Amino acid sequence: MARLISDDELVASSVVANSTMNRERGLSGVNSYARELGFDPLTWLRGRDGAVPGWLDLCSGEGRALAEAARQLPPEGVELTGVDLVGPMAPPPDAAALPHLRLVTAAFSDWASDRPYDLITCVHGLHYLGDQLGAIARAASWLAPDGRFAAHFDPESVRRPDGSSAARPVVAALRAAGFGYRARRHLLVLDGGRPVDLPFVYAGADPSAGPNYTGQPAVGSYYR
Repeated sequence: MARLISDDELVASSVVANSTMNRERGLSGVNSYARELGFDPLTWLRGRDGAVPGWLDLCSGEGRALAEAARQLPPEGVELTGVDLVGPMAPPPDAAALPHLRLVTAAFSDWASDRPYDLITCVHGLHYLGDQLGAIARAASWLAPDGRFAAHFDPESVRRPDGSSAARPVVAALRAAGFGYRARRHLLVLDGGRPVDLPFVYAGADPSAGPNYTGQPAVGSYYR
């Protein structure tokens, strides 16, 4: 059986520290959020009515997609927030002109939202979290009643204490909670924020789990 570590230990592991998944990814084009998610976040935000819409991007890396969206939206029209363990190497050069963009450097487990968001994304970021199911449930609770959550998720990274796969029961529980799972894209989607209570107890993480479907080293998440 793998030696499991806590999330506090995990954030210092080489697998998480060396993650470069979202450092260069932009809003649209070949290496983009629109391509990875199958929809354009900017179009989604522009289609919102009512109060100031918000986009929360978890594991946002350099925050390039958020910054690109901020440059195309009026400051009073949207609130864009990125949260990343490492954060951007430097703020955008035009940061002063983007007051509606907030890039937070923090571990996901240490950060909590103070508002509901219309769109919450996590592009290939769950692969580097220990308690993936806990992160999914927290994100669902921050989602607006008619908002959308979209995150890449590898069911094979979720294991039982004996090391066997928990993919089938986990996907079944997520679907029962209202999520859709698009296997071709490895994309988990929830339309409409809600409390999510999944029947699993987090046991720890394995940073030596090896590559996942992306070909990059990822974290194994263990649940009872």
